[in-house]
Amino acid sequence: MTAAILATVVQVVTVIVVAPLLTGLMRQIRARMEGRAGAGIGQPWRDLRKLVRRPAATPVGTGWPFRLAPLALTATSLVVAAVIPLVTTHSPLDHSADLFAVVGLLALGTVTLALAALDTGTAFGGMGASRAITVLALVEPTILVAVFAISARVGSTNLAAIVTTTLHDPLRVISPASLLAAAALIVVIVAECGRIPVDNPSTHLELTMIHEAMTLEYAGADLALVELSAMMRLTVLLGLLTSLFAPWGIATAGVTGLPLAVLVLVVKLAVLGGGLAAMEVLLAKLRLFRVPELLAGSFVLALLAVTSSYFLA
Repeated sequence: MTAAILATVVQVVTVIVVAPLLTGLMRQIRARMEGRAGAGIGQPWRDLRKLVRRPAATPVGTGWPFRLAPLALTATSLVVAAVIPLVTTHSPLDHSADLFAVVGLLALGTVTLALAALDTGTAFGGMGASRAITVLALVEPTILVAVFAISARVGSTNLAAIVTTTLHDPLRVISPASLLAAAALIVVIVAECGRIPVDNPSTHLELTMIHEAMTLEYAGADLALVELSAMMRLTVLLGLLTSLFAPWGIATAGVTGLPLAVLVLVVKLAVLGGGLAAMEVLLAKLRLFRVPELLAGSFVLALLAVTSSYFLA
């Protein structure tokens, strides 16, 4: 039990440390591809340090939803980081690593932030909240269906069981259905984390922003928690993608394999993050009314993955 707790702590600490660095790497790759020098990979950590030193601000008229949202968003992100098998499958929370629980936690964080945006009573907050909930309603079912296509062959919706089965019997899980499910998950990760072409995290234009519109009233440590949580969610979702479809390197027992597992995870995240950043440079942001079409397409891919998983079983 001690080894399992230590493995979980290492996994959570890894996510917290790597998340800002992954965001900095993606920004640096985008800057280089756009002909700019960039601020460096460590800039997000410097931004968070600067925000923590500043006092928080509470708009007049806001209540407990606004004050609770940063803590709730951070808490759900930390729990998801502890539950999903990113570094190890030997965790005391393995029984809680259920697909539906993870999706519910992700949705809880988004809904909490949307309620905080509505609590401010501003036009931008309400606009961003409505857009975020629209995306949420299309993203969460796709995640469920896409992962279910893989879990159908394993016979369990437990993420640790899926990863363990893939490690020990890859042919049982890897199939054309996995490719369709992976494609669907990539699209929903882009939407869930507010990346191009769904949203642009580097702009504050009121006509285009979704996530940024919900955080305009936050400042200081509260804003630092919100920004760190967004980085952690991106890291966790990319890590989930690697764990489901390329789990090699994950430690399955004890703590001896943790250093190698952490190194492999960092390399996988760097590759996926770099590819996502390069894609953002090459793609243009979609019009808001075209986003549901993109997400509907990803849901169709997830349905095709489920269908093919039964036909090819």
